[in-house]
Amino acid sequence: MRKVQKALQWIVLLFFGSTIFFVILYRFVPVPLTPLMVIRCFQQVGRGETIRLKHHWVPLDEMSKYLPVAVMASEDQRFLQHHGFDLTEIQNAVEERMAGKRQRGGSTISQQTAKNVFLWPNSSWVRKGFEVYFTVLIELCWSKQRIMEVYLNSIEMGDGIYGAEAVAQQHFGRPASKLTRANCALIAATLPNPLRYSSKNPSRYVLKRQTAIMRQMKHINLLKTSSPQP
Repeated sequence: MRKVQKALQWIVLLFFGSTIFFVILYRFVPVPLTPLMVIRCFQQVGRGETIRLKHHWVPLDEMSKYLPVAVMASEDQRFLQHHGFDLTEIQNAVEERMAGKRQRGGSTISQQTAKNVFLWPNSSWVRKGFEVYFTVLIELCWSKQRIMEVYLNSIEMGDGIYGAEAVAQQHFGRPASKLTRANCALIAATLPNPLRYSSKNPSRYVLKRQTAIMRQMKHINLLKTSSPQP
């Protein structure tokens, strides 16, 4: 029993040590690959397809200033105010679930970033627990600008397309810095399900979402990128 207890202690120490190390490391260096990217590549191979992985890291100040605004308008309008968890949205989601209405997510951009960079996509209580842990860590160690930078470079934005620069090049034929306000709203409109919805060939539903997001963008402040970028 003493050996088992000692082994468990080492496992716990290794877990906390390694996770804190990578959170601090990614505060300064680009995230090269995420678990979802690897999973998608294995899925493509399993279907006998050629591997598709378009991903090119660019700093936040080399993206259109409208892209953070668009994703905040679409995904997390209180991103600049909360500390990782939007309690208002969580409460609304719980109330709607209890009322038997259509379930919606209450995840913030910080939570999505924690999930995208450190965890697997399938939802479970175990993954949610780890998600809370990593969300707290990145909120403590990273600035809001860094969280947004990692989010916009790592999120899936199409079939084999990850991050702002890749989707800008593949769907709009221009760098992320040249995306227009309308382009950014269109990208944000696909984020609930980028494998189903396309910013290159938008459906009527996506165009409707784009219009709604552009209206909401008027009420969202620009994300300042003047603070030092890691």
